[in-house]
Amino acid sequence: MGLPRTLADVDWARWTGVACTLVFVVRGAEVLLIRKKRGLGAGKINAPGGRLEPGEMPLACAIRETREEVCAVPRGLAWCGRNRFQFVDGYATDVHVFSARELEGTPAPTAEADPFWAPIAEVPYAEMWEDDVLWLPHLFAGRQFSGRFLLDGDKLLDWALEIL
Repeated sequence: MGLPRTLADVDWARWTGVACTLVFVVRGAEVLLIRKKRGLGAGKINAPGGRLEPGEMPLACAIRETREEVCAVPRGLAWCGRNRFQFVDGYATDVHVFSARELEGTPAPTAEADPFWAPIAEVPYAEMWEDDVLWLPHLFAGRQFSGRFLLDGDKLLDWALEIL
């Protein structure tokens, strides 16, 4: 079988991906975003997050990664959803998405990220991963979700999203 071109080409029953987190801190009508400086998605706008360490639970990872990437600690975290990303080159990530109601400290740039507050009504989706516009509005609306996405580099080839 060649490279996957649709979700049906992926064996989701046996699928595994690198466990990761994302944290969207919502403050009133604003959300904390970052411009990634390195790694997967470098140059894109996203939220703080990253890979789970061995034995680490997603919630602990979400807090740790936010602290490491923006020098501030999210508080009042809530699990919002799970997105599974399969890339045609074989790389895969299994992302637990959280929202947070508060942030302890002032976000500051690090070697990994430049943080900034953006109005929710003006989230720069054109500078983000193509899938973000499909599921992120559900997070802002307080709905939980589960998504599967197939990507070829930056290009979204196929997707499915379930609202829980």
